[in-house]
Amino acid sequence: MSKTAFVFPGQGAQYAGMGKDFYDNFKESKEIFQRANEALGFDITKLCFDGPNEDLSITKITQPALLTVCMAIYEIIKKNSNNNSVVMGGLSLGEYSALTAAGAMDFETAVKLVYNRGNYMQNAVPLGEGGMLALMGCTDEDAIRFCKTVTERFGLLEPANFNCPGQIVVGGKSAAIENALSQTAEFNIKKAVKLQVSAPFHTSMLISAGNKLKEDLSKIKFKKPSCNVISNVDTEYYNDDLIIADKLEKQVYNPVRWEACVRKMIADGVNTFVEVGPGKSLSSFLKKIDKNVKSINIDSIAALEQYLQLAYA
Repeated sequence: MSKTAFVFPGQGAQYAGMGKDFYDNFKESKEIFQRANEALGFDITKLCFDGPNEDLSITKITQPALLTVCMAIYEIIKKNSNNNSVVMGGLSLGEYSALTAAGAMDFETAVKLVYNRGNYMQNAVPLGEGGMLALMGCTDEDAIRFCKTVTERFGLLEPANFNCPGQIVVGGKSAAIENALSQTAEFNIKKAVKLQVSAPFHTSMLISAGNKLKEDLSKIKFKKPSCNVISNVDTEYYNDDLIIADKLEKQVYNPVRWEACVRKMIADGVNTFVEVGPGKSLSSFLKKIDKNVKSINIDSIAALEQYLQLAYA
């Protein structure tokens, strides 16, 4: 039986203007934005629509902004959907959107939680002391060996995101990042690009952020998700509510295994991936993971209408 996966993007997908056409045209979407403003105590809606992009790129703003837009779009999909054979997942922050969409926590809880998560992640490493690199054209094994060697020579560098074949993100200390750029040739890395991020996310340098988040997570009474939601940490489904807090804490300082998550969903019968939210990053990763599965990205009303026509034709 064929299944659909709803997948939600992570940080980096944001842009000024995201979600505005949903806000303008659907009362359910408008309500999500209004609920976000109330829960956070500031006007996240204005930031989503008007930016500026520099403000939208601040981690503690990016995270609740993306979650809000993803949920504003998902509300409309849910209203028009009768597809019961569904799996969900999300890249890093996107996992919170997936869990919220699957009813594991309410929207207000989620939006406040990711605002705090962004704050903790942003403040875990003093500005200028850590960074991230995208490695292009190498295998996972090459990236792991590269990190090990750079760590021995220059300081901590660890794998952070296994996104798709030939694109792996690593993070660590700034000195290691600077020196790593000259080491790529000996590890079959075609290209290394320094990322514009404020901290080495998903590395052990963020354990302190995980510890702070753990306190917040311990106060939340999660519910069992209404469908299979896959975890970035171990590529297993959340089969009960008791493991959610533990996995979300670990996710902050462990690598995001997105390629493995996608392969697991495909092995379990998913043949259509619907990327809900801004940008097309997950759809582009998907093309590199498996060309035989369908993907559609919904970040506009036109794309939503196209999806609904295809889904219910």
